[in-house]
Amino acid sequence: MVLSCRLKAKRLTGGKVELLLLNQNQNDNRTFDALIKPSRIKIGEKIIFDGGKIYGTVSAEKQITFSTASINTIYNLGMMPLPPYIKREPEKLDNICYQTVYAVNPGAIASPTAGLHFTKELMKRIKSKSINLGFLTLHIGYSTFKPVKSEDVTGHRMEKEYFNIPESTQRLIEEAQYKKSRIVAVGTTSLRALESYDSKMKDGYTDLFIYPGYKFKLVDCLLTNFHLPRTTLFILACAFAGNKLIKKAYQEAIDKKYRFYSYGDAMLIL
Repeated sequence: MVLSCRLKAKRLTGGKVELLLLNQNQNDNRTFDALIKPSRIKIGEKIIFDGGKIYGTVSAEKQITFSTASINTIYNLGMMPLPPYIKREPEKLDNICYQTVYAVNPGAIASPTAGLHFTKELMKRIKSKSINLGFLTLHIGYSTFKPVKSEDVTGHRMEKEYFNIPESTQRLIEEAQYKKSRIVAVGTTSLRALESYDSKMKDGYTDLFIYPGYKFKLVDCLLTNFHLPRTTLFILACAFAGNKLIKKAYQEAIDKKYRFYSYGDAMLIL
């Protein structure tokens, strides 16, 4: 579940400040890792929220400590952090539409967008066809928006993201392997988690970077959105289906004016 929050505030000088809350500090629930704009704000500087009713102090680089410990108070000040390529202000409807219908555990900075295509009714239809649905926890990090800048793809550093595969899903995976049934990953991050599970990881942080040449061990099919070029998400899709097929699919999407990115269309790679 997306727990991140975008906040607008002011400096004591009156200048505008924008923050994207990332992770809450486990030892101090008033402190968050955050992306802060402008970046020139100094450590120790106070930032005013809600007309001065609440303030925060930049307690370290990319970190803010609030004057209140109430998580609800802090999040009620903010708005849903839509991806940077959506060039509009968040709306109330985004609080519903930018969460998957099966979101439970808070902690993600962004929604696993392939899951946005599912409704409760669709999931019932899938189950009615004797298809098993397995769930896992994904706390997608800010690296999902980080472009690949190095000319050599192997030079890109993949940031770690948390995942947890519960025992119920582990049993479904083992059953599928025993019966030689196909395993479908809903989204690139789910695929990374499942491939990490094949390496005996059930819970923790994975920095698995999948690019062409990778040998897939667990996942047979992938449902994924159409992604930005030069992203790890696009590169993973190329690794899964091959550069030629993915480029052909993207060209068709462009020709037929499909919608790209988070609220966009998806493709099923079999």
